[in-house]
Amino acid sequence: MIGGCLESCSWHPDVVTQQSAAFEGLGDRLTRLARVTASLVRAADLDAVTKIVVQESADAVGATIASLSVRDGDQVRLMGLRGGLEGDEQQYSSYPLTVATPATQVLRSGERLLLSGRREILEHYPDMPWADRGERSIVCLPLSVSSGTIGAIGLSFPGHRVLDDAELDFFEILADTCAQALVRIRAEAEAAERQAKLTFLADASAELASSLDYEATLAQVARLAVPTFADWSAIDLVRDGRLHRLAVAHFDPAKVQLAQELAERYPSDPDAPAGPWNVMRTRKSELLAEITDDMLVAGARDEELLRIARDLNLRSSLTVPLIARDRLLGVMTWVAAESGRTYTADDVAFAEELAKRGAMAIDNSELHSETLAAARRLQHAVLPDHMPRVPGCDIAALYSPSGRTDIGGDFYDVIPLDDGRLALFVGDVMGRGVAAAAAMAQMRSAVRAYVALDPSPGVVVGRLDRMLLQYGGEQLVTLAYLLADTSEGLLTVTNAGHPPPVLLRRDGTGEQLENTDGSPLGVVPQRRGEHVVPFRPGDTLLVFTDGLIERRGEDIDVGQQRLLEALALLRQGDLDVALAQLVARVRDATRDDDVAALCLRLDGPER
Repeated sequence: MIGGCLESCSWHPDVVTQQSAAFEGLGDRLTRLARVTASLVRAADLDAVTKIVVQESADAVGATIASLSVRDGDQVRLMGLRGGLEGDEQQYSSYPLTVATPATQVLRSGERLLLSGRREILEHYPDMPWADRGERSIVCLPLSVSSGTIGAIGLSFPGHRVLDDAELDFFEILADTCAQALVRIRAEAEAAERQAKLTFLADASAELASSLDYEATLAQVARLAVPTFADWSAIDLVRDGRLHRLAVAHFDPAKVQLAQELAERYPSDPDAPAGPWNVMRTRKSELLAEITDDMLVAGARDEELLRIARDLNLRSSLTVPLIARDRLLGVMTWVAAESGRTYTADDVAFAEELAKRGAMAIDNSELHSETLAAARRLQHAVLPDHMPRVPGCDIAALYSPSGRTDIGGDFYDVIPLDDGRLALFVGDVMGRGVAAAAAMAQMRSAVRAYVALDPSPGVVVGRLDRMLLQYGGEQLVTLAYLLADTSEGLLTVTNAGHPPPVLLRRDGTGEQLENTDGSPLGVVPQRRGEHVVPFRPGDTLLVFTDGLIERRGEDIDVGQQRLLEALALLRQGDLDVALAQLVARVRDATRDDDVAALCLRLDGPER
């Protein structure tokens, strides 16, 4: 009886051998799946993710067919397919979410789908022609994130296959890793696009500010859009009741000439229900997310124009009005063709921002002098006129503005206290323009008010934190606040996200003070610390904004070291002159950033 039990249980030698082989096969598959998930973590773009899913993961699990699909609104886009029949990839490249497929079922439900064998597949999809393709098994995995299900991985295996729990767990890990990779890559792409748009706007603004000849600058803006945001870019202005093509840009010069000729041969119809004149009438942007052949046929005036339009391979377009001071000047049009790009509402908002800046260039010739004069008056009203005279101290300050209107966010001040101590600070409001200047005026006034109550660095900076947390503020503000006690020979520092000040000791050695204490002002509630360092006769303190040490493509520590090496310039002579020499040596003259620097030197015995 015992022997019979032994023969029938799993410990029989033949059974043990079969189980060992199965475990070894499973272990090998799991090892390969682990490598696939590691590859997904390192994937740099969507093509890499697609290749890993449809090739490496299929090989790892023994699937003969593998696919990756993503949701795009109410559509499903097939990103990649390996295996299947000829024509599958074209037929399912993009299809509605309502079509019955394993991918759409998973996208709608967010649940894993397992179909073992031909019979089960046909029961689920009795009317779908792709369902009956012999004996096979299907696994479809949802790509789920916090916002919902963004895609699906489909795997097809020959025969009737049953997956154990360990393998299914690894499939879930594969799907989660793939979902996170897609989210990461999308976020990186969106961030890169936002940065590209910001850079483009900055370049366009620089072009518009470089000349009062608005026609030349708008033509340059049209060129800047190609090819990053448009395959075609055109600007039309109204003159004598007609739209005149002021500028057109394309990477192919031959097509630029063709666009000019088409504009002359086929001028826009003022009565057309869509197009440039409709944008002019309504003052509302017009987006054609997808240009279809039916649209080309409807808009073509003759066969020649239709042929040219088809040859140009137009895919998407947007047209935005050029408006300055409520005066309609013309329109700007972007067209996507060879790139295959399709414009969205985000692109319209971005183009409208550029159009607004371009339209304002027309008014700049009249407003330039007035704006510049007003900006200079505002800057002088915010910054102190002169440094205080304090016995035993030499104080110098330098503000070097950047930008056409001379309005930046750097601010500073020195406040002598009744007990002989000195409160001094240097801050930086992110951004430029009137808003930045207004914010720095508010911050300078707030610091002076809190110093009158209690000049302790931790107290002053803490109160500034609470003020900004309570009343808010759109600008990011950093601040280095210091309290110098010359009688005690001490310097107390609290730093809110600002570059650390430096000290030039009497013996000529340079010293960088403690780095930042937490975040910039008013970001999160926090307790601000204080650092106390010796500050004795002959020592020189330098507090500054990041414009002094930052350079593009260079680590900030390199700029800090460059400053320490130049500190010896502050040892002798007139401190104002010495500070100007130091700033000229250390800063990057090509960088578009303000520099504010505040210097305090204690008289030494030799002085």
